[in-house]
Amino acid sequence: MKKQKGFSLIELLIVVAIILIIAAIAIPNLLRARMAANESSAVASLRTINTAQISYYSEYPTVGFASALGNLSGTCTGTSVPSSAGSCMIDTTLSSGTKSGYSFSVTGSTSGYSVWANPVSANRTGVDSFCSVQDAVVRKTGTSAISSCAGTEAPLQ
Repeated sequence: MKKQKGFSLIELLIVVAIILIIAAIAIPNLLRARMAANESSAVASLRTINTAQISYYSEYPTVGFASALGNLSGTCTGTSVPSSAGSCMIDTTLSSGTKSGYSFSVTGSTSGYSVWANPVSANRTGVDSFCSVQDAVVRKTGTSAISSCAGTEAPLQ
């Protein structure tokens, strides 16, 4: 009788089972890591918006703080110069209002501003919401979506 070469069905099933077990362990960790990365990106984006708002106020004191993310953005080239309507202080991705699984909103006036970030899909792209006011302190507001920032929320630790 000839000796058969190759793997038996049982051996292949064992290998597939091991791969499935490893995937079942790794995928939830990967999703948690992605949410943590999205939250870190949201906090960094809020800091960028804070810096841009302070620079905008310094550059356009009669206007005050920017009332929309679009005022902080723009496509400034050699022929197009910054203005209060498009100051070129943040990138166009952030000014679109959505970046790395978070949505961003801002309000501003001559007396102050408020900026906040909410997960696009709660518990999938992020867990916590964040906000900041003109003191430039990033605050963690919890798991519910927010539409303003009073400045009394607990600072991010």
